[in-house]
Amino acid sequence: MNKIAIKLPKTDLFFKAEEVDEYGKKALQARDILLQGSGKGNDFLGWTSLPETLDPAIVSSIKEDAKRIKASSQLFVVVGIGGSYLGARAVIEALQSELQSLDKNRNTPLVVYAGHTLSEDYCAQLLSVLDNYDYSVAVISKSGTTTEPAIAFRLIKKHIENKYGKEQARERIYAITDAEKGALHEIAIIEGYKRYVIPDNVGGRFSVLTPVGLLPIAAAGLDIDQLLAGARDMRKVCVEAPFAENPALQYAAIRNLLYSKGKKVEVLINFLPNLKYISEWWKQLYGESEGKENKGILPHSLSFTTDLHSMGQYVQEGERLLFETLVSVDGSHCHVDIPTDEKNLDKLNYLTSKTLTEINHCAETGTMIAHRNGGVPIVEIHIPEVTEYTLGQLIYMFEFACGVSGYMLGVNPFDQPGVEAYKKNMFALLGKPGFEELRKTLTEQ
Repeated sequence: MNKIAIKLPKTDLFFKAEEVDEYGKKALQARDILLQGSGKGNDFLGWTSLPETLDPAIVSSIKEDAKRIKASSQLFVVVGIGGSYLGARAVIEALQSELQSLDKNRNTPLVVYAGHTLSEDYCAQLLSVLDNYDYSVAVISKSGTTTEPAIAFRLIKKHIENKYGKEQARERIYAITDAEKGALHEIAIIEGYKRYVIPDNVGGRFSVLTPVGLLPIAAAGLDIDQLLAGARDMRKVCVEAPFAENPALQYAAIRNLLYSKGKKVEVLINFLPNLKYISEWWKQLYGESEGKENKGILPHSLSFTTDLHSMGQYVQEGERLLFETLVSVDGSHCHVDIPTDEKNLDKLNYLTSKTLTEINHCAETGTMIAHRNGGVPIVEIHIPEVTEYTLGQLIYMFEFACGVSGYMLGVNPFDQPGVEAYKKNMFALLGKPGFEELRKTLTEQ
């Protein structure tokens, strides 16, 4: 296995070796709770076995649908919010630079997103773009009534039916939803859309290895077999390996140890812009899993070297309330030569013998040394290169560590009761039936 490796902060700077041992034991205990299904939220543990238990027939069906989408569509619209789109977007944008959207020779659909915002300008611009391209749609929601994607799908459903007619539109719409209930399930049955099921025992933020993530990823032309293989191999490590050889347990243990020492903010760092949505997916995974009962590390992210020119000063010398987790990528897929300039006015000729990857790694190493010397603990996660296989490993490692870490923290990592608070207020202010009393209360505040 092309392994992910983890390097923990130096014990002589931030904590004692015996403290790591103590939290390592706690992580092992939390793993047992997770695998035995004896902890809080144990009815949402289906994700733990997904890489091995996902029906091969579903994977085959997804790959066949991806071929049809590729043959008929220049754009593939993914309608969803939160876990319904972040995992897919993380993988797609990690492997396909945003600049590839400008490639006139691309032979796979460009994936675009809807239902993740209530911006009227964004929705109008998207509909305008869809006028000019052939497209297909995946609408992703267990309930079908989540406000943002429900509005977006209502708009897109009307647009695609007007553009292609109801019969052809039906062939271009894929519904990923509950197996038996919910508004989207009912709409899909009535309209005759191709359906995929979101398993009852898999929450949205853990759903990237279900059709929720796999269909968009396959439609983008990426290898879902390799993604699942990476996750499958990492699952074996997470489930079987001892603490000293288990990156998920080490990560869960060290972040809880740092939290106990007052490090309340974790900043996920990368030095590659294509990992931005890996960070966005990770923020939802940990923020929604652990931020409850007035507990939890605040997940934040920065993309270096870009953000060194905006947030680097704070990380270096601001309040010592944070630690960094670096996702470091050893290799690159491309090579760019730095040309020699005879006048050398920019004083860069000393770099012409080096690759940009070498220069970026030096920036990474220099930054991490500076931050560590400035009192910032740093967890390093090293992956050999960005591929479907290594992303499958990384995704499963973060998911497994999240379940372990939540149990170590003493919360239910698989619910999200606080998410409903803003929704109730929004429904009341919009005049939704049944929220009249709350509307009256809100308007008096």
